Formats: sequence, structure tokens, C-alpha cells
Amino acid sequence: MNTVRLDAGRLHRLAGPLGELLADTVAGGASVGFLAPLDHAAAVAWWRERSEAVAAGRLAVWAAYEEPGRVLGTVSLALQDKPNSAHRAELVKLMVHRAARGRGLGRGLLAVAEEQAAARGITLLHLDTETGSPAEHLYRSSGWTPAGTVPDYAADPAGVLRPTTIYYKRLGARAEPPATG
Repeated sequence: MNTVRLDAGRLHRLAGPLGELLADTVAGGASVGFLAPLDHAAAVAWWRERSEAVAAGRLAVWAAYEEPGRVLGTVSLALQDKPNSAHRAELVKLMVHRAARGRGLGRGLLAVAEEQAAARGITLLHLDTETGSPAEHLYRSSGWTPAGTVPDYAADPAGVLRPTTIYYKRLGARAEPPATG
């Protein structure tokens, strides 16, 4: 499995396979911001729209694939543009194709995003995920801390309002809580 960071040009060129991944993720019931059924053309257009944020340095995107042109997973970091929040980023759109699930790809993509964030000097990551979803188990088992749950936060792909849990993870030197005593 190859995992690469996409620049704006490569993201634009891979918009078709990325769109297929997004459509498959939504069809599989994952709450990633879209309602089912998600038209492939709309999914491709959504990815192409991300190119500008990637080019501007506001979004970092990684894609995992086994063969060129077949994206099996992706993860992104939404980077902050304000001076008082340069130390944090939001983990967004961690997706794994249904055909590739159960092989550790999601955990691997999460590790890549965490490692790359730490290498950039980011010390705090945060995310939100549907409460009770399989993704929630991944985050908890990977050391993420739940910060709270918001009821009726977002509609799942079927249009049903679901709660979301907010998570955070400290990275690097600040990863351990301060000692008390």
C-alpha cells in the first residue's frame, strides 16, 4: 500500500478515483457530510474544489492506493490560518473504501496524519465523528480523548439526525498531561 501527500495538481488529477471513494463511503453509511445517494459527478466536483485549499496550504490531503488510479483511502488535515491557532489542526475526511476495510488502512492513515502534523509542529488535533460509529472505536483505540457529544449534530447519509462526539489528541512534547503533586 502506498500513501502519498497530494499537491493541488495531483489531487485534481485523482478527483475521479477520490470521488469514487467518497461515493462508496457515503453508500456504506458513513457520515462524512453528504446524503445518499451521492452522485459520482458531485463527489468528483467536491474533490476538485479542494484543490484551491491544498494549493493555498490550508488543507493537507493524503491518499492510499495499491495501484495507480485506485484510491482505497484518504485523510486530510484542515490547517489553521490564524496566528493564535497555528498549533492545531482538524482531522477531516478519514475514509476507507468498503473493499479495503478490516486491513488496518484507517489506522495507518490516522497515524500518517498524526505524524505529519507533529512534524509540522502541530501539538493539538481535533475532529468530530458520529457517535457510536465504527470510526469512533478507531479514534478511542488510537488514544484520542472524547471532549463531549452534541445531539442532532448532522444528518447521516439517510438523512437522520445523529449525535456527534468531539475528540482531541495532543501530539509531541505536550502529549502527556502535566504532572500534579
